[in-house]
Amino acid sequence: MKIVIAGGTGFIGGSLVNYFAPNNQVNVLTRNVAGSNNAYSNVALSAILQPGVKIVQWDGSTEGEWESVIDGCDLLINLAGKSVNCRYTKENKREIIDSRVQPTLALGKAIQKANQPPKVWINASSATIYRHATDRAQDEYTDEMHDDFSVQVCKQWEHAFFSIQTPQTRKIAFRTTITLGTGGVMVPYLNLVKFGLGGRQGSGQQMYSWVHIHDVCRAMEYVFVHDQMNGVYNLSSPQPVTNRDFMATLQSLTKTPVALPAFTWMLQIGAILIGTETELLLKSRWVLPTRLLDAGFTFAFPELDGAMQNILSSLPKRQYKLFASRTPAKTMAV
Repeated sequence: MKIVIAGGTGFIGGSLVNYFAPNNQVNVLTRNVAGSNNAYSNVALSAILQPGVKIVQWDGSTEGEWESVIDGCDLLINLAGKSVNCRYTKENKREIIDSRVQPTLALGKAIQKANQPPKVWINASSATIYRHATDRAQDEYTDEMHDDFSVQVCKQWEHAFFSIQTPQTRKIAFRTTITLGTGGVMVPYLNLVKFGLGGRQGSGQQMYSWVHIHDVCRAMEYVFVHDQMNGVYNLSSPQPVTNRDFMATLQSLTKTPVALPAFTWMLQIGAILIGTETELLLKSRWVLPTRLLDAGFTFAFPELDGAMQNILSSLPKRQYKLFASRTPAKTMAV
């Protein structure tokens, strides 16, 4: 197939390139063609150097030569968007929304102009579109969305996506939960564990919905192959856990004897110091992939323990030995 991945230089994008590149032609749309090692995630840097992977310059908003790769492609995947790991200042809020809405609209116009539009267009969204939920799980049939900033981002993102008329292109919006793999969010989590700070965050009772990166790649392939699928799908393991259980699992598998907690007041101070928001850790995301399961998709990693073991065993040898060589000890998850 001919595949185009917009915003494909991050952890998820690089993983998708690695997944699809061996048997397909992959074009990566990015603002950072020349770039440097700092412009790409480690996963993406190794992925884009593969034969058959082409890097294409675009600015994410205006027409240009990049549109030629859209014409005739089989699958278009859009991941473009500024990281939400920042303080929600007025300027950052504007950039977060614009960096999602503008590329989506630009891709839609390119599809409309194409002589041979893509068969399928997958657009990223986020499961944070659902409310803070501690009472029951949320799925695609749940219309419980509050109006905080992160929810508004997702609403505007999806509205831009579905407002574009593409009669020859089937459209899928994936509301993805926290994605676990050998890069991305696992890097700071492993650093916390390494320094004995791998306990619960806040109360630890907030729900933690997650998905293994391999299942993200498989799900995107699955919806492409099954041409009856369209609309919104939650991309999340069917077995979410609490924050306390997530951290305890990581602590146990890394054989870490002490895991000090991070209380809410500590997170509030720390968030200011490192330029982020406590919502990223404290919002209770309780999400189920009802439509994916109904469509017959089977998760390779439905349970957290198996997913974590796979990730830890896939780490670079030096990093893995740090944990594998430890003597099992009675853990102290606080």
